[in-house]
Amino acid sequence: MIRSLHVETMAAADMTEGHDHRTLFQASTIAALLEGRYEGDVTFAELSRQGDTGIGTLNGLDGEMIALDGEFFRADVDGRINVIPPEAKTPFAVVVEFDPDRKMDFDTRLEMDEALETLDPGGDGPGPIAAIRIDGEFERVEARSVPRQERPYRPLAEVVENQNVFTLGPCEGTLVGFRFPDWSEGIEVAGYHFHFIDRARERGGHVLDFTLARGTANLESSSDLRVELPPGVELGGDEVASRVHAEIEKAERGRD
Repeated sequence: MIRSLHVETMAAADMTEGHDHRTLFQASTIAALLEGRYEGDVTFAELSRQGDTGIGTLNGLDGEMIALDGEFFRADVDGRINVIPPEAKTPFAVVVEFDPDRKMDFDTRLEMDEALETLDPGGDGPGPIAAIRIDGEFERVEARSVPRQERPYRPLAEVVENQNVFTLGPCEGTLVGFRFPDWSEGIEVAGYHFHFIDRARERGGHVLDFTLARGTANLESSSDLRVELPPGVELGGDEVASRVHAEIEKAERGRD
C-alpha cells in the first residue's frame, strides 16, 4: 500500500498542528464510512487546525461538508448551506492547507470528463495525490446530499438509495476535491471526488456531474497523508480496496 504514497496513522490524541503544509490530513477511512461508522471523534475546531480546504461529512452522515478558505460549510439534504459549528464532529473528512503549485485556465465549455482529462491526462501527475479547487461559471452541477441517519446505522450503499439529487446552476461557484490513486481505495475514494458550493454560499453538495462554462483550476500535489483512526477502525490494504470498489462506485458516484 505504501508505494509512492507515504501514509502515517495516529489517534485523535496524537494530532498536532506542526506538520508540513503539503501533507493531507484525513479523519477515518472511506471503508469505515461505507460500513456505517458515522460517528467520529474529531471536532471541526480540531480539523480546522489541520487544513483550510477539503471535503467530508458530519456525524450521523448529516450532510456534505465543504471547507474553503478556512471556513467549514454543510450542505443539507436539500443542498442548503449553513456554517458548521466548531464543536460538531466528523466521521470522515480530508483537508489540506491549500498552497497550489499548478494553475490552469478553462476558456471553453467542458463536461466533467473533459475537464478532468484536461486537469491531469492519464491521472498520473507529479504526485500521487492532487488537491483541486476549480472556481468558475457552471452551466449546471448535478449534486446530492443525504438525510441525517439515526441508529442503528445502515451501510452507506443503502443510505444513498434514498439520496436527494438536485441540479444547481447556472451559477458561479467552487468545486473542491481530491484525486487519489487507484491503489488507495478503501483508505480514500480512488480517482476524483468533488463537493460544490456556490458563490453566494447558499447551495451545494456532493458532485455527481457538472458542465463548466469557464473557470480556473488550482492544484496542489502531495505524497503524504496523515490518517486519524478512531477506536476500532483499521487502515486496511489491498484486500479492502478490492472489496469496497463496487460499494464506492455506488455510494460516491451513484453507479451500480
